[in-house]
Amino acid sequence: MYGLWKPRVLGAWRVPASGPAILAVNHAHNIDGPMLMGTAPRPVHFLIKKEAFVGPLGGFLEGIGQVKVDRDSTDRTAIAGALGVLEQGGVLGIFPEGTRGEGDFASLRAGLAYFAVRSGAPIVPVAVLGSTDRRGRLVKALPPLRGRVDVVFGDAFQAGDGSGRRTRKALDEATVRIQGKLTAHLENARRLTGR
Repeated sequence: MYGLWKPRVLGAWRVPASGPAILAVNHAHNIDGPMLMGTAPRPVHFLIKKEAFVGPLGGFLEGIGQVKVDRDSTDRTAIAGALGVLEQGGVLGIFPEGTRGEGDFASLRAGLAYFAVRSGAPIVPVAVLGSTDRRGRLVKALPPLRGRVDVVFGDAFQAGDGSGRRTRKALDEATVRIQGKLTAHLENARRLTGR
């Protein structure tokens, strides 16, 4: 990432130095995940759609510990893999919106709340900004080479209410709480970076 673009990483110290953590990342461009993997202070294991695990890329993604997920069904293998990352004290990366979009955390899926409440791992909000500002001249699908991309880490927080409940109502309440924290972080990151 540092060879192709000029990432500016802010607040990386906010990622817990050890123990389980979940990085909740906005997703507006294909490079957002790789950008975070290349700039995070700890190795990150992302939930990645199974369609990306094709050919040599599939072997590479598996080799670096990424978790393949079938987005069309309840993928129990992916759920177990993600929880396993957290149980082993690793860092799980999640795009809470489930797919690439505006990257504004406007509509969250329940997966982030489930993993956070079930594992008790803190969530660290992450904003990747600048990946969609301009198109590259050589490769239109990518940001301009050597262009600046900001990666802003926020303060870690707990998703649950402290009761330990895992009911549907508790997960719904956690999702609302998470969305508020992620939206506030994104607004702060935009102010901080001027984007």
